[in-house]
Amino acid sequence: MEYRNLGSSGLKVSLHTLGTMNFSGEGFFDIPGALDIKGASRLVDVAVDHGVNFFDTSNAYTKGRSEEALGEILKTRSNQLLIGTKVRFGMGAGPNEQGLSRYHIIQHCEASLKRLQRDHIDVYFMHEWDGQTPVDETMAALDTLVQQGKVRYIGCSNFSGWHIMKCMMSSERNRFSKFVVQQIHYTIQAREAEYELLPIAVDQGVGVQVWSPIAGGLLSGKFRRNSSPEVSRHLSGWTEPPIHDQERLYKIIDALVAVGEGRGVSAAQVALAWAAGRPGVASLVIGARNEAQLVDNLASASLVLTAEERKLLDDVSMLPLPYPYWHQNNSVFDRLSAADLALHSPHKK
Repeated sequence: MEYRNLGSSGLKVSLHTLGTMNFSGEGFFDIPGALDIKGASRLVDVAVDHGVNFFDTSNAYTKGRSEEALGEILKTRSNQLLIGTKVRFGMGAGPNEQGLSRYHIIQHCEASLKRLQRDHIDVYFMHEWDGQTPVDETMAALDTLVQQGKVRYIGCSNFSGWHIMKCMMSSERNRFSKFVVQQIHYTIQAREAEYELLPIAVDQGVGVQVWSPIAGGLLSGKFRRNSSPEVSRHLSGWTEPPIHDQERLYKIIDALVAVGEGRGVSAAQVALAWAAGRPGVASLVIGARNEAQLVDNLASASLVLTAEERKLLDDVSMLPLPYPYWHQNNSVFDRLSAADLALHSPHKK
């Protein structure tokens, strides 16, 4: 297993993070394939045996039951195993039971700690933007938790580029703790993060942790033009990511399968290796229904794509440059920074 720094921090995280959204899942969270404690514990064993040291959850996953399951499974294991959890979404019917207010963040950090059976959270994510709470209030609350030792590092998830920079400006101005990681959706099929979020990762040290890096199995090679698996979250009402161009999707899958067949690995491993090689990426959150699926995904840690393979994959998946990026690419390419090149490099002819 490879270990990378989480953004600008000194924290070393495994290239693969085990996602636990389906631990004790029910209802909406049953779609990825719910696991009981025994099944979930087995996946944790497999992950740890392969060198995984980071586990991802959220208080929103089945109203905290994922946190409870993960806490129970990890309570007798090494304290070197890291947990990331999240806050933002509604946890009750009251007017203050959602959002990123000081009230909500601190209340639900305490609740998460109890469910996880720990005295601290290694990485605490803001699960989504809250445009109705002042940014200074949110960042001050997070800084309080860091100063109290209840949280080690902070991050955001699903923020826009300007949202992240507004938070970073607040931290700079008030000397609060800064985000070191952004958990985002970013795959060879969904490359929109390249416009702003990857450059921010490189420039500001807000590293990338990718959620659903094979798009819930969509990029596993099982979905083809004329066939699809019998069981899949995409056949059970799952709508993330949205597919705007189905023909483009199938071309991408064809390319992943072709590269995989040439290397003797699955298309899923190729998709994971592609994401792992992109600028600013620190870790990929992988989930699994079963041990075989998890082992296959973990094997991608040793797969390094060649320049020719990457070009093949880029040729079928790259999104066009909108303004002002096409103008920058045409006019000032020789004066672009490393952060700029996180977007621009593949587009240079």
